[in-house]
This record gives sequence, C-alpha cells and structure tokens, in this order.
Amino acid sequence: MTSTQTLPDTGQRERAKEERRQRIVRAARNLIRETGDTNPSMRLIASRAGVSIATAYNLFGSKQAVVLAVLEDQQNFMEKFSGLEAKNPIDLVFAAHELAVSYYIQDPEFYRPLWRALLDSSGKNDASIVPPERQAKTRAVWRTVLLRAQEEGYLDKEESIEWLERSLTHSATGAMLSWATGALPTEALLPSAGLGYAYILSAAATPKGKPTLKKRIAAYKSSLPSS
Repeated sequence: MTSTQTLPDTGQRERAKEERRQRIVRAARNLIRETGDTNPSMRLIASRAGVSIATAYNLFGSKQAVVLAVLEDQQNFMEKFSGLEAKNPIDLVFAAHELAVSYYIQDPEFYRPLWRALLDSSGKNDASIVPPERQAKTRAVWRTVLLRAQEEGYLDKEESIEWLERSLTHSATGAMLSWATGALPTEALLPSAGLGYAYILSAAATPKGKPTLKKRIAAYKSSLPSS
C-alpha cells in the first residue's frame, strides 16, 4: 500500500451493508403480506430486494434467519415492553397484552399468514418460524409479571405461576388462531383475548386483585362488536 492509499471507510461499508439488509427484510415482509406465503424462496426475496442471492445468504445465512429478522423488525416487543407503565402488576399484564395484539391489528395482512403457518401440519411451512428460544424468552417475561403480581398481593400465593402463564398462553393462542382463520374479526381480537386473560386471572386473584379484574372484564365486554 502506498502512502497515497487510504483504508476503506469501514463506517460507510457497514452502513451500505445494513441498508441492503433492511431491503431484504422489507422485501420478505412485503412478499408475505402480498401473497400470504410464509415460505418465499430466497431467490425471490433477493430479486425483490434488488440484491444477488449470494448477498442475501452472506448477510443472513438462511431463509429462516430472514423471516426471523422480519418478525424482529416488526415487533421489538421486548424493547417496548420494558417501557410500559401501569398502576399495578395486573394492569401491566393487560398493557403487555394490548401491546402484543396491537401489531396484529395494525398489520393483519402480514400476521394472519404467519399464524396460519403455525396451524399447517403438512411440513410445507417452517415450524421453527417461532423458535423455542424466542418462545421461552416471551414466556419468561409473562411469568416475571405474574410473579410480581403474586408478590404484591394481587394473586394468590398458592397458585402456580407456571400454570397461570400456560393457561393465559393457551387462551391467547386460541383467540389468535380463531382470528387467523377468519372466525374472529380483527376488531374483536383484543377484547376477546383480553377477556380470556381476565377470567383466568380472576380465578387466582386475591380480594386486592379482583376489583381491577372486574373492571377489565366490564371494559372488554363493552368493547366486543355486536354479533
């Protein structure tokens, strides 16, 4: 290297790399939204993004990694969850619920296909679209909030936090799958899932926690669209 040569601008190179990465993520997201196919080929994603298939693989390593990046790009749930504020731990549970559901309500064309993919047992869709590590992290967040509610006297200390979290997850999953298949309209998703949460937590609530849950039940009932 001569004295007149300079090292490449590392910052500029990284910015260009990130720009290509974002183009690939946007391309995958738009393809899922437009086609309902949660398993687009890497070649198609790369073509839509205006990059070579080699670039796509170099940046992500696999198509699954692209889809997971799409999910992270859309949600950043953990980051937003950390900024939530509530009067008490019970209200925090519902604040987190409403945050999670808000993504689906705002972009149903994107999320409905993803949830339908979870129903697909044919093996055509990648069952690891929501990998165990991600599920475990999300469930740990919910258990932390429920434990706090128990420690502060809103939930009975004899109740199992693990089983409470599982019951809430099963209830929410049922509502999500009904929505994904069209049985539940988008405007009914938040109050329907929230009502399930409130009924389950009411069974474990102490006298201190019951008034908050009673208000939640009434509010969600009044928010349900007329059948």
